[in-house]
Amino acid sequence: MKIGVMGDKGSFSEEAAIQYAQENEIKHYEIKYLINADPVLKNLTSSAIDIGIFPVQNSTGGIVEEAMHAMAKYSFTIKDIFSMDIRLCLMCKAGQAKEDIKKIVSHPQPFKQAKNYLAENYKDAEKIEGKDTAKAAKDLSNGEFDDETAIIASKRCAEIYGLQILHENIQDLKFNVTTFLAVVKE
Repeated sequence: MKIGVMGDKGSFSEEAAIQYAQENEIKHYEIKYLINADPVLKNLTSSAIDIGIFPVQNSTGGIVEEAMHAMAKYSFTIKDIFSMDIRLCLMCKAGQAKEDIKKIVSHPQPFKQAKNYLAENYKDAEKIEGKDTAKAAKDLSNGEFDDETAIIASKRCAEIYGLQILHENIQDLKFNVTTFLAVVKE
């Protein structure tokens, strides 16, 4: 079974796909990292994947706009709706400190989910919107961002991409729940 997710390796959508597979006793599956919702639904329509998984709403950040725009363009069937608690981490290259950070890169949703934290701790840092939290982690690890850059992503991204966590659980609300869809071809 091929599962397409909105995100790169280490993304919250990947975690959601793994959770979905375990809960539905899907033992043999391959995850396709499609970064955005539009490619997930496009790949579903062309039968390149069997299931698409992507976030649609967060308890703090609200609607995931890019998912809504993609959903309006394609026909599909919702197989399941499920939620997952999201824990955000701020990470950087090894050896960097809080005072070194001048820029923060993230998908727009985590900026909404950690708005108060960022205003209090990094009010002067430039906020740069990226396509995916895990892709930002990969890009930072690959040297595509300078040493003054931090990213917001899952704890797993720090492990995968060899990044240093500056702060864990930076989301403003203790319970930061994201609703995901598992969709199949119509």
